[in-house]
Amino acid sequence: MNSKFSYYIELAARGYVFLLITIYGSGKLLGGQFYRRGVLPEEIAMIPLSEVEGFDLAWTFMGYSYSYILFIGISQLIGACLLLFHKTKLFGVFVLMPILINIIVFDAIFFDTYGALASAILYLFLLFLVLFLNRVRVLEIITALLDSRIRVDDVSKFDILKTVGFVVLLMVLFFGIDQFFVNLLGH
Repeated sequence: MNSKFSYYIELAARGYVFLLITIYGSGKLLGGQFYRRGVLPEEIAMIPLSEVEGFDLAWTFMGYSYSYILFIGISQLIGACLLLFHKTKLFGVFVLMPILINIIVFDAIFFDTYGALASAILYLFLLFLVLFLNRVRVLEIITALLDSRIRVDDVSKFDILKTVGFVVLLMVLFFGIDQFFVNLLGH
């Protein structure tokens, strides 16, 4: 593919995802998304919980915690803004991908909200396109992350057993700390 054409496609993909995710993230922060506690629409508040439609239940659930709304909205805005710059675009892709996958799973599998699903799939596809157009750089990053300076051939079996034993011991310690706090603070 022509490198100039690829450049324009990537810019358009990044710009489009930036624009729409910024709108959604801002909507969360400004109160335009989710049914918030204390501001529940009367027609939703009057429905018995067992009869609430999936979409309304999801929006009520996600709107229950303002901290959750802030977390999701700010995460969307940060990821979108990272898409704007050449040096941070891949980081932006990796911030937004789990958010979009969550939206896709949430909407498609659990609540049948197909409008948002179609948009989230398009945004995710555009992020994959950005990764594809930067595949050399992505492969360099993956290679750097997976590169190990210690080769198994250079380590004795005793050292491997010692390392595994120490790691398992630390994991047991972490489990004990975890359970201490769970029991201290409640389930």
